Amino acid sequence: MEDTGTNRGTAVEDKGATKTVLIVFAHGDRTSFNGKLLDVAIQVLEGQGHTVLVSDLYSQNFDPVARKGDVSGNDEDILPDVRSEMTKLESADLVIFQFPMYWSSAPAIMKGWFDRVLQDRFAFNFVTNQILDNGLMSGKKALMSITTGGTGEMLSDHGVSGDINVLLWPIQYGTLRTCGFHVLPPQLSYGMPFIDESTRTDYLSQWRERLQNIWTEVPLSFLTCSDYDPATFTLTKDFCDKTKQSERAPSVGHHMGKPLPQ
Repeated sequence: MEDTGTNRGTAVEDKGATKTVLIVFAHGDRTSFNGKLLDVAIQVLEGQGHTVLVSDLYSQNFDPVARKGDVSGNDEDILPDVRSEMTKLESADLVIFQFPMYWSSAPAIMKGWFDRVLQDRFAFNFVTNQILDNGLMSGKKALMSITTGGTGEMLSDHGVSGDINVLLWPIQYGTLRTCGFHVLPPQLSYGMPFIDESTRTDYLSQWRERLQNIWTEVPLSFLTCSDYDPATFTLTKDFCDKTKQSERAPSVGHHMGKPLPQ
């Protein structure tokens, strides 16, 4: 599996405790392979005794378009559909985003969930430096379970679609980690139009096996608040000096003209 951060951090959860999981599902067909991945997650996690909440965005007719109330910064303006998602998110220890990759990113309805739910002063606050390791979602885990049309080779640094690590960077770092989530490596089910039923069964088995031990997984490691100058939100001179001699870039998004981290 690709590592879309820089390296691994440390585990942050106790496997034995009862948790709440929110699964944000974005596929118009509940019987699709994405739906089967959702079913596996519900079955395994509820079987462990955890509470599983599902936001089926298409079934809910979730509006992906940000309105004035979503960006006003006034708590009283938050619309009911967003308030409901915020309530579920507040209770969640783990958030799984289940969706097919559309045009190298998430479907519009999932992007709209990010835009409308992860609001300023709810999920992050740049003014008070509550981002990254200090983000307001700190302590919660998140991961993306994604199906792709392209094969693994097509989504490599030699493939026609480009490196999956680069494609997922804006969501994993720019959205989830910025809000404070501990981001787990993505679950990638490649090449849906090209694979046979046996491979689909293997993907489901791999997902089931992974979920058995999801609470002890080590999250990806990203840069921290202390690596940036709080006045400019750019990398500090000390950080740049320390990484100057490194053979590879410190992260996917901070390449500094060097090869990306492996």
